[in-house]
Amino acid sequence: MARPTVVVVTGLLAEARAVGLPLDRTIAGGADPVRLEAELGRALSEGAQAVLSFGLAAGLQEGRGPGTLVIPVEIVSGDEHYPTDPRWSAQMRAAVGEGDSQPIVGVDAPLLRPADKSQLHRTTGAIAADMESHRVARLAQRAGRPFAALRVISDPAERSLPPAAAIGMKPDGSVNALAVLLSLLHEPGQLPDLMRVAVEARTAMRVLRRCRRALGPELGWTPRAPA
Repeated sequence: MARPTVVVVTGLLAEARAVGLPLDRTIAGGADPVRLEAELGRALSEGAQAVLSFGLAAGLQEGRGPGTLVIPVEIVSGDEHYPTDPRWSAQMRAAVGEGDSQPIVGVDAPLLRPADKSQLHRTTGAIAADMESHRVARLAQRAGRPFAALRVISDPAERSLPPAAAIGMKPDGSVNALAVLLSLLHEPGQLPDLMRVAVEARTAMRVLRRCRRALGPELGWTPRAPA
């Protein structure tokens, strides 16, 4: 059986569906980093040739609204810096016609407050954050595989996230509708903010799907010719 070439890692199942690749080439990490790393490690050991982190992100710098596309030169995680593959990243930017190259920072929990986002921007220089890219970058680097990221800002730096949005994802990446409903029943005043989050997420997902169509079957990656 032919081995997959590019494996794509997302957070949400909705993002994984937007990729449109077979199940053995997509990993929706959800809120379970242990499973994410185990599945990606298995894919790399079975012959995955390149890895792409793909999906939505939180904005960290004011002025970058929902739909801002980021194809970063590196992923920051604490004191670690993981460079993305420059050739692959450049090919993606050319294919989609845009893409900010500033860094993305990896976080282990959702960023709920604008103050937290702006602080992270000041200390890292990153303009966006997500919960998967740093894990993906670390494993790809250890395996010696090309790695890149394409992320679209959904909730901008100026916005806070309501509690319901922070608990709305199951470990498999699907939406936890019951948890969201219970949070709304407990605190109905967050409904307007939650509706805004949904609108901004739809805007970002449209950009994500447009990028996917532009990138082609291997997500903009082409293997290098042997030396």
